[in-house]
Amino acid sequence: MQQLFNFFIKNKTFVLFLLLFSIAVSLTIQSNEFHRSKLLNSSNHIIASIYGVSSGVSQYFSLVEENQLLLEENSRLKSEGFNQKRNSPIDSILEQTYSLSSALVYKNSYTQPTNYLTLNKGLRDSVKEDYGVITSKGIVGVIDKVSTKYSRVLSILNTNSKINVKLKKTKHFGTLTWDTKAADIVQLKDIQDLVKLEIGDSVITSGFSSIFPANIPVGVVHSYRLNDTKDLYIIDVKLFNDMTNLEHVYIIKNRDINELEALNESDE
Repeated sequence: MQQLFNFFIKNKTFVLFLLLFSIAVSLTIQSNEFHRSKLLNSSNHIIASIYGVSSGVSQYFSLVEENQLLLEENSRLKSEGFNQKRNSPIDSILEQTYSLSSALVYKNSYTQPTNYLTLNKGLRDSVKEDYGVITSKGIVGVIDKVSTKYSRVLSILNTNSKINVKLKKTKHFGTLTWDTKAADIVQLKDIQDLVKLEIGDSVITSGFSSIFPANIPVGVVHSYRLNDTKDLYIIDVKLFNDMTNLEHVYIIKNRDINELEALNESDE
């Protein structure tokens, strides 16, 4: 209290000035309609600006929340689509069940012979190795390493990547690889030369593995040629995904993967 009193004593001239100035401004505003109107307009403008900034901030965080909700809803809808029964007799015996979770891409390489992505989901999110990764447009790759909070994805733009896919029209299947020449073109191999091909034919996942469900889009036939032995095609597939610009992805979990792996091990 004594310090406050000392402050007023020490700055009495300045305090007196502020008091007289406040009184003068108050009297001016009360006696002059023009000044009162200007003050009110200025106050309204300042308040409106504050509300505008506040509203903008609220809308930003609201959009972030809504975007997350949309990703979760997309995950649910895609899971339902993947879990529909397929027509193969084997699938009626071993019906595979899939679930999806959204993730963000923290890092993505696409200019090296062996490219990888880093996602913001890991062991604490129940993510494991050999889980497939896709977007709403098509496949991205397969998780090959997992830490507590992050996971690494072996990109389809990786010379070590080999994914089983098929031609949508003819149902013939082969192996998807990458020759490192272009980030938007991968190669489909092991298709017999007797198969009728057309530019623009769709390529989709075959469903012959526990990683990807059947019928996930991959791309379209861009061009094709025969291999050196002239009995198999090498098909250039233009990807639906822009692998150079990935932000939101979905991780595919096969709930029956442990049972399927145990079944396969029993045959060895």
